[in-house]
Amino acid sequence: MTAMNLTADLLPSSAPVRRDDDATLTPPRVSLAGATRAELAETLRAHGVPEREVKMRVAQLWHWIYFQGASSFDAMLNIGKGLRSALAAHENLARPQVVTEQVSQDGTRKWLLRLAPVDANDKGAEVECVYIPESDRGTLCISSQVGCTLTCRFCHTGTQKLVRNLSSREIVAQIIVARERLGDFAGLTPPTDGLLPQDAARPITNIVFMGMGEPLYNFDNVRDAVGVLSDGDGLSVSKRRITVSTAGVVPQIERLGLEAGPMLAISLHAVRDDLRDVLVPLNKKYPIKDLLAACRAYPCASNARRITFEYVMLKGVNDSPAEARELVRLLKGIPAKINLIPFNPWPGTQYECSDWEKIEAFSEIVFNAGYASPVRTPRGRDILAACGQLKSETEKLRARARLATETD
Repeated sequence: MTAMNLTADLLPSSAPVRRDDDATLTPPRVSLAGATRAELAETLRAHGVPEREVKMRVAQLWHWIYFQGASSFDAMLNIGKGLRSALAAHENLARPQVVTEQVSQDGTRKWLLRLAPVDANDKGAEVECVYIPESDRGTLCISSQVGCTLTCRFCHTGTQKLVRNLSSREIVAQIIVARERLGDFAGLTPPTDGLLPQDAARPITNIVFMGMGEPLYNFDNVRDAVGVLSDGDGLSVSKRRITVSTAGVVPQIERLGLEAGPMLAISLHAVRDDLRDVLVPLNKKYPIKDLLAACRAYPCASNARRITFEYVMLKGVNDSPAEARELVRLLKGIPAKINLIPFNPWPGTQYECSDWEKIEAFSEIVFNAGYASPVRTPRGRDILAACGQLKSETEKLRARARLATETD
């Protein structure tokens, strides 16, 4: 099977900027798809719903939006026609527009999503999210920012400048889009390519904040999004299956555990400050010693909820047996597992992936010290969907879409 690239760039935006009669641009309506319970309550109050009814109406909206996957207020038959009409006139349930969908040979799917404009001058920012199917699970890798500010040397996303933070609604909307594309809401049909998990209860079982951006530099929105994703009456993803990955924003790590409570992953990648200063420049502000101290104090860490330390394997850079032994020493006393990531190349990178023998030798040292040390199987490399490869090269994608249309 070859990689598929399905382009929909010529579709109209799901939430265009509107013009009033005097031709003055007005901001687009904000979609309720992705809203928190508090935001839904505020919206209902604005429509005159009595306070005594607000909690019940929020529960009804929540069920339709997050359990049923409703894309129209007309479907919400247990809500009065008057309120449905008011909501339809002033609100919407629009999702981000799928600009492109690529399907890898291994079943990995990557979506480039165009977000609704946030003001009259916004043309609509774009982010990527990736779905990775395995036999017993399906993992959705979502973004928290448009671009990234960290400039990690081995990461393709780090070469794209930060545009803005995503709102909690825009973060949650990524899983809504993914569930729709995978037929995971009532009345929808799953893809027929046979690449979805066969032994999992649902196509999406796990969510990782490992897409574009540094989640802890968008703390409030990530925290609120985790709350929506894990709510048992809606999308219902257990917090033990939601992982937030950080390059090491030390002051926010404890807050993450106290206020959101997901699993924690640390992009470590080096065992010496001088090398990590180069690979992960944030280390200059929060060095390894401070980062590991924050990990030891993480409120949710336990033997049952281990912290994942991500370590990308770079040939001749960080893959020696001595560095494996130092990694074991550094993590002593932390309930941890070590995720070894073969480097995924991207155009213009200066790095190469470690030889397989080196990766196996590194893994064996870590494993013999008592740590789980799985080697992450590269997924979606052929569509630049693997770890560290995400970058929304939108101008190229638009050009391809126009060319395809002109030659049809």
